Amino acid sequence: MKKLITCFIALILLIVPFSGCGEEDTISVNEVTHSVFYAPMYVAMEKGYFEEENVSISLTNGGGADKVMTAVVSGDADIGLCGPETVIYVRAQGKLDAPKVFAQLTQKDGAFLISRTNEKENFSLNNLKNKDILAGREGGVPAMSFEYAMKEAGLTRNVDYTLNFGVQFNMMTPAFESGTSDYVTMFEPSASEFEKAGKGYIVASMGELSGELPYTSFIALDSFLKDNEEKALAFIRAIKKGYDFIANNTDLAVAQAIKGQFAGTSVESLAISVKNYRAIGAWKADLKATETSFTRLQNIMEFAGELPVRFSFSELVDNSLVDKAL
Repeated sequence: MKKLITCFIALILLIVPFSGCGEEDTISVNEVTHSVFYAPMYVAMEKGYFEEENVSISLTNGGGADKVMTAVVSGDADIGLCGPETVIYVRAQGKLDAPKVFAQLTQKDGAFLISRTNEKENFSLNNLKNKDILAGREGGVPAMSFEYAMKEAGLTRNVDYTLNFGVQFNMMTPAFESGTSDYVTMFEPSASEFEKAGKGYIVASMGELSGELPYTSFIALDSFLKDNEEKALAFIRAIKKGYDFIANNTDLAVAQAIKGQFAGTSVESLAISVKNYRAIGAWKADLKATETSFTRLQNIMEFAGELPVRFSFSELVDNSLVDKAL
């Protein structure tokens, strides 16, 4: 009997840690779209960097920043990867348990402007005069940064050009292909694949046109960050490992590393996508948001008539976890 009890206790001690480990260490992440733009996270997933930090990732595609934030606020996702304008919208509602940016993944607009005709040699923003453009959801960073870039070029929406807000973010490419609008913005690898198929031409990088922005950030509720600090720290460390792999390897090596995330897309196309994003300095090396970039974001939102209230940097961002993790 004593031996049986001893064996039973030993068995319980073995089972309990493992039965709790999977549930406690899984982080659900909802991303705004699936793009090479988010390569550091995919590298971390494919190279096992999250597992090295004793966490696992459950990734879902929200198909739009508003849907990502809905998932975070409702508790369906622990972390959202989307534009930080959503944090401003939710905090303006006065919620007590509000979302906050705790790390920044990208610092440039990741979209590329696609034309129906080959304008590569003679393209300028003046080509957009009297044209209709699919550039994202009204009130979203893609559309607002596009409009701001046009303003800086001397072009005014609804005077010199129009933005088509009638198509959902994740349906813009098929809508454009079916004949909607004159131009569209696409993320990689869709942009390169679209051009490769002879369906359109990449004529400009929106990241180069719009400048530095806290374009895509990792967002979580205050309560999640408070109650799951170790998870958040592990998550940040894994993302940084993903970025470091990109910084220290060729475009082809990165493409090969993330191939598992893009079934049906060739390694060659993925390498071109990585090259395009590397060229514009798309990724935030230290993962830390800056007050300057958030001030610019709120200026852009104000210009677009979408800023409900201006917040201080500390109300929107918590860099302390990045500092602690790295």
